[in-house]
Amino acid sequence: MRRLLRSVSLVAATLLLPLFCLMFYAQLLLPEGGLYLQTVEPFFSVLTSSSKNTTVGAVVSGSAVNTSQMRLFGLFPVKNASAQANQRRYVIPGGQVFGLKLYAKGVVVVAVDSVAGVEGKQSPAVHADLRPGDLLLEIDGTAVTRNTQVSEAVSASGGKNLSLLIEREGSQKTLTLAPARCSDGTYKAGIWVRDSSAGIGTVTFTDPQTNMLAGLGHAICDVDSGAVIPISAGEAVPALVKGCYKGINGKTGELCGVFNGSSFAGLLQNGDTGVYGKLYQSPGDEPLKLPVALKQEVKTGKAQIMATVDDGKARCFDAEIKKVYPISAGSRKNLIIQVSDPELIALTGGIVQGMSGSPILQDGMLVGAVTHVFVNNPLQGYGIFAETMLETADALAVRQTAEMLAPAA
Repeated sequence: MRRLLRSVSLVAATLLLPLFCLMFYAQLLLPEGGLYLQTVEPFFSVLTSSSKNTTVGAVVSGSAVNTSQMRLFGLFPVKNASAQANQRRYVIPGGQVFGLKLYAKGVVVVAVDSVAGVEGKQSPAVHADLRPGDLLLEIDGTAVTRNTQVSEAVSASGGKNLSLLIEREGSQKTLTLAPARCSDGTYKAGIWVRDSSAGIGTVTFTDPQTNMLAGLGHAICDVDSGAVIPISAGEAVPALVKGCYKGINGKTGELCGVFNGSSFAGLLQNGDTGVYGKLYQSPGDEPLKLPVALKQEVKTGKAQIMATVDDGKARCFDAEIKKVYPISAGSRKNLIIQVSDPELIALTGGIVQGMSGSPILQDGMLVGAVTHVFVNNPLQGYGIFAETMLETADALAVRQTAEMLAPAA
């Protein structure tokens, strides 16, 4: 009898030990939060861990999604964790080259310099602590939106101090500028400013639900100061590709395009996830609508890039996602994409300027957008998650709606 009990105990321990080990591993693997639920049938969900980038099948019990209990094989409780239910979103992928006209919120200080004053070389801007990248908003309480306003205010100062309201790294401050008198009787400040910018990029997607447009996947920065250009307004216009400077190792290539037609969207935001705007009219029922992949669904392997590299329409070119970086707050370089399509390589040499925003497709979903090219390897570049861009577009759409519904002051 003792031998039988010993045998039964040994068999039970042999069977239960792997189960306990699996439950312990699941506790370590699954985070307290950051879980995303996508229902596939009643009472069952696929749980994806955002911090570990792994998928674990489990039964979700309880009516509240915020505090879900995960069970191993649907029987053994493993862990309680907060979870967020996500509804699959569909958008219209872009790939079209478009022109951008941006008007700065104020004027951007491009450079500061010395001037030849009656008392010798002077640097009024430097003395006032103006720096390249500063955004000049007001002069003596008057809003500044054009370059000419700056030169007119300095010329009319008569040498009196001017109060400047600037924005630097997200904070506003007031500076005092003392223009220098030159030998010809004029007054100068020694600053170079820019009030607008223009260029071409690629549409990533349009959202028929919100009528929003998203493109580029990165911010447009001032060419001289490198500072992001905050915009007060802007326009998206059709563009035609007229040629291409091919990319080579050590030198980035560039699409050559021209504006072609009237604007089709008003640009509202220029930020680190891209350029966004409101379409003047709904794109309607387009034939191609693709689901937006969750960040956790993006993986290494075969993919495609949608791009316009000649005078035709946007086309798909073969590529490969070489690396997907762990999800972290603030990161905008989420993946590495490599061009493998012989036709695209022959036309452009790989990824070139103007292709920023080109949609990245994988497994029938929009997973990201091309953002940067590697200078020493034009076949490769960085990409941003499409879900991140959609989150930005949604937040902007909500803000626009709130502003329209807000009562007049």
